[in-house]
This record gives sequence, structure tokens and C-alpha cells, in this order.
Amino acid sequence: MKPIGDFLPDFEKKRATAPRGRSRLTERGELMRFFQRHLNIARKQDGLPPISMAHLGVVLEKIPTKDLYYLKSVCTTAKHFSKRFWWELDPSKHVR
Repeated sequence: MKPIGDFLPDFEKKRATAPRGRSRLTERGELMRFFQRHLNIARKQDGLPPISMAHLGVVLEKIPTKDLYYLKSVCTTAKHFSKRFWWELDPSKHVR
């Protein structure tokens, strides 16, 4: 009995498998790597374990990408990146 793949046209075979070694770079992923890199510098100085991409993804999952650009600009201009980052994410600090 022949495998099903032998019966599929070539274009479907190509679409079914992702190319090996290809990194899936996204705009959001680049921003998350930026935040991870800067947060881990402060965490290392405080003796805390580094924050993982998975944890950072959970923290930032409900924030739209355009708001991450705002968060990036605010945090880079702040004196303490990590403090400003966590303050901006806490909604109780922004109640008027």
C-alpha cells in the first residue's frame, strides 16, 4: 500500500512541512526578546532567575503589539527600565 503523500500534488507536500532551520521572526517576538533582554539584566543584578519567553508571553498576551511599542518607548526613557515596565503593566496604578 502506498503512503497518502504519494497521491498529493507537489504544492500540498511543500505546504505541509515547514522548512528546516527557518526561524519564524515576528514583530511581536522581537519586542518580547527586547523586553526579556532588558528585564533579565535587572533580574540578574537583584539575584533573581532570568525571565523566560514563555512567562513573558503570558504577561504580555493581552497587550496589543502597538501598545508594546509605547511600552518600549516609555521604558527606554525611564531611569529604571524594570521598575517602569512592571509599573506600566499594573492596571491598579492607572485608576483615575
